[in-house]
Amino acid sequence: MGDYADLAGVRTWYETEGSGDALVLLHGGFCTNDTWGAQRPDLAASYRVHLPERRAHGRTPDVAGPLSYTDMAGDTVAFLESVVGGPAHLVGWSDGGVVALLTALARPDLVRRMVVIGANFRPAPEAFVAPEMLDALTPDSADMAFFRELYAAASPDGPDHWPSVATRMIDMWRTQPTLDADDLAAVRAPTLVMTGDDDLMTLEHTAALYRALHDARLAVIPGASHLVPLEKPAEVDRMILDHLAGGAPETMMPVLRA
Repeated sequence: MGDYADLAGVRTWYETEGSGDALVLLHGGFCTNDTWGAQRPDLAASYRVHLPERRAHGRTPDVAGPLSYTDMAGDTVAFLESVVGGPAHLVGWSDGGVVALLTALARPDLVRRMVVIGANFRPAPEAFVAPEMLDALTPDSADMAFFRELYAAASPDGPDHWPSVATRMIDMWRTQPTLDADDLAAVRAPTLVMTGDDDLMTLEHTAALYRALHDARLAVIPGASHLVPLEKPAEVDRMILDHLAGGAPETMMPVLRA
């Protein structure tokens, strides 16, 4: 089931299913709620799952001006307050993971536990394994065909608006986010940091994210890429559910957690 919510000038499309504690799924850049198809049944069996599509994504229209993670986090705060009606767990994939981190920093009272998948805290030139890939990304490039099709099929702005969105999104990736270790240390929500062993983000960057967070766990999924929720859905869903269920890690020889 889907509907629109008017959030401070952003007419946001969202879907809901399941029952229980609130869980918000934050999709990746250029993506739609459809990319959560492998997670929705398992998560909705235990939680009330909310799936907003961010500004300029899916059925949510674009807005004037540059696109920024900070504005998207503000939209997420408004969604939590207006639609969810209070705190929730957040699961964010790629850009959605960045938005989750910024939401937790802006409004810690609204975030219970988090999972961030293939997320970065520095701009793509500092975080990507192959930052030169950005130079090959243009609105009409072959690598963008899948995303062009997603956009054309769903956007209320129509397919002709795609070049504007694509250009501003790529510009955002080049310069954002700009968090540092001190920023990340202020995140208090217990967080599972997840990545494929062949992700877009370097393992070093992901490890730095994990180490900087106050209360974190790290999962590197073998034989997986940036698309790990699609490639290894059973493993991903199990780890999400285990983490959201809570409880402190109990290990026999803690070092970082000693």
